[in-house]
Amino acid sequence: MVDAAASAERTDWKAVGVLLFGACVIGLSPILVRLTDAGPAAAGFWRLAFALPLLALLTVRTTGRIGRPSRISLLAGLFFALDLAFWHYSIHYTSVTNATVLSNLTPVVVTAFAWIFLKQRPAALFLLAVALATGGPWLMAFEKGGGALVNQPLGDGLAVLTALWYALYFLCMAEGRKTEGASQLMLWASITGAPMILIAAIAMGEPVFPSAAPGWAALVGLGLMHVAGQGSIAWAMGRLPTSTASVVVLVQPVVAAWLGYMLFAEPIGHIQALGAVVTLGGVVLAQWASRARAS
Repeated sequence: MVDAAASAERTDWKAVGVLLFGACVIGLSPILVRLTDAGPAAAGFWRLAFALPLLALLTVRTTGRIGRPSRISLLAGLFFALDLAFWHYSIHYTSVTNATVLSNLTPVVVTAFAWIFLKQRPAALFLLAVALATGGPWLMAFEKGGGALVNQPLGDGLAVLTALWYALYFLCMAEGRKTEGASQLMLWASITGAPMILIAAIAMGEPVFPSAAPGWAALVGLGLMHVAGQGSIAWAMGRLPTSTASVVVLVQPVVAAWLGYMLFAEPIGHIQALGAVVTLGGVVLAQWASRARAS
């Protein structure tokens, strides 16, 4: 009994570590999107396209075959296509920090969904953690970063809608991980989402192909980041509560803000620094509250 409990605890912390790693890797994506000279939606298409060979290889190595797509994987692909298209356009119109911060209202949507539809009433301490983890990014967005802002209100609005699509994707992945492996689920979600984003890019009249080698390098980087980042998140979601996982991934805006400062001179002032601390505090509190309730 004691050994089993200890093993479960080790597995849980391992999943948290993998989840944090994945969230930090995903923090690179808005930077790479800006370095491509393809259109915003086209960048999302190439992200999935370059990820497909690696995901197929991982799936075959894990299960021995590609298999057939499940209904939940197709839904995950639809919502992820919407998530990428909306998010990449928000990055184009507003700052890296705002695009990442506003799109990370996902834990609010996930927690509300679990509470209303799944009858999973969260503990008061966990709700406090969600408030901190989402309030921190709002503090970071309050002190707006620099950089070229094409249309900030539009970009911020698209980022907020991104949170809805990502929450639905998150819930689909959590449900799919009950019966499927992470790589297989991501493979079929990517196969479903890629053509949808390509159609959107063509319909918007975007440049689909980069014009120079650095743009192609950034797109390849997006594909590798997708496999490492989203793959780690998908794997961890099979071992953690969905609501807790949705809070932990909020380390992403902290990483994106720091990279935005380093690469695009988007300044991080005192309020943004405070927001980063509050966000990380909320992430830690959410994990502690979940473990306390489980005990």
